Formats: sequence, C-alpha cells, structure tokens
Amino acid sequence: MPETTPPKATSMRRIPLVVGAVLVGAVIGYVGVSNFKRPGAGDVGCNGAVDLARKIAPLAHGEVAALTMATKPLQLPDLAFEDGDGKPRKLSDWRGKTVLVNLWATWCVPCRKEMPALDSLQTKLGGKDFEVVAINIDTRDPDKPRNFLKEANLTNLGYFTDQKAKVFQELKNIGKALGMPTSVLVDGKGCEIASLAGPAEWASDDALKLVKAVVQPAAAGS
Repeated sequence: MPETTPPKATSMRRIPLVVGAVLVGAVIGYVGVSNFKRPGAGDVGCNGAVDLARKIAPLAHGEVAALTMATKPLQLPDLAFEDGDGKPRKLSDWRGKTVLVNLWATWCVPCRKEMPALDSLQTKLGGKDFEVVAINIDTRDPDKPRNFLKEANLTNLGYFTDQKAKVFQELKNIGKALGMPTSVLVDGKGCEIASLAGPAEWASDDALKLVKAVVQPAAAGS
C-alpha cells in the first residue's frame, strides 16, 4: 500500500504558509493605509502655510482679532461647487493664488451684513494673486442670492454656489465650519493659513494689512 501523508501533518505544514500570507497581507494593508491621505489630514507640504500663519499672527487684532491661525499643516478638501454659469468648479482651480473662501447664505443675517465688506476686499486686493471666493449655500430658491447681490450692488464678487451645501459639510468634517458665515484663508497649495467662525469687517484697515501680509510673500515667491 502506498504511503500517504496523515491529514494532521498536512494541516501542520500549511500553517506556516497561511501565517506568511496573513503577514504579507497585513504589511500591504499597512502600506496602503499609511500612504492614503485623508482629506484634511496633516501634510508636510503645508508647513509653509503654518510658518506664514505664525508670522502674520500679530496682525490678527482689531476687526480680525477672531481669526484663528493654523498651528499644524492642514490640506483642505478640494471643495466642489458651481460658478454663475452653472459650470463645475473646484478649490484646486485657484492653485497658485491666495484665496479667502467664504460660505454664506441669504438666511444668515451676519452673512448678509458681511458681504459688502467682502466685495470691497475683492475690489481693493483681488487680482492675479488673491481672490475672495464666496460660495452661497442656499438650498431652495437659486434666484434669491443672485437678487440679493444685485440689489446690494455687490458686483465685484464672483458668484459661486453649492445648492446641496456639501462644502459646508466638508469643512465641518475637518473642524473648519461651526456656523455661518465661515471663512478660511487658503494659500496657493490649498493649505489653511487661518480660519474664522463668524463675520468680520474685511474692508477694514486691520483686515487689509493682514491679507496684504499673506499675499505679498506668496506673490514674491511665484
């Protein structure tokens, strides 16, 4: 009778192979997870934004005293919304330019009061190196925010909208949107420099000095 291998011995031989496969799978899984960067996760590529925040921190007083400076690297999610023509836009469309992202809605009284100052900021400093990107998140009547801007003669701001308010949720998920209005100062790499929960007098001398201090170094390095 030919010799056969006992079932138990076969199982014992397979154990090292199975354990080896599990270990390999674990290593692959670890590498995959470690290389996967969640939206809003710390990014060494944003260290420059933190350094800049530290430098301009003394300017966060008076009308912009409520600004919170970035203390650790934070890459913002690539926020998706639409422009006034209904074309898809993303935050990454402004790479290379300093941006003040602002979320507003017509049902938000502080937002409406803040809009003229944002329009004035865009008038004074807007250009190839800086832009105010004010995203409306009204979810019902799409004509209401347009009419508000028109009636208030706020013609210097570009019109951007997200009728599903996903941009608010994305910023909320990384702790940058606690209420309305919400503003985030973003560098040309999409990294947070500073954020603000609530309104500010963006047309004030305090705000202009701070924004200029952010934009000028970025422009010089471009």
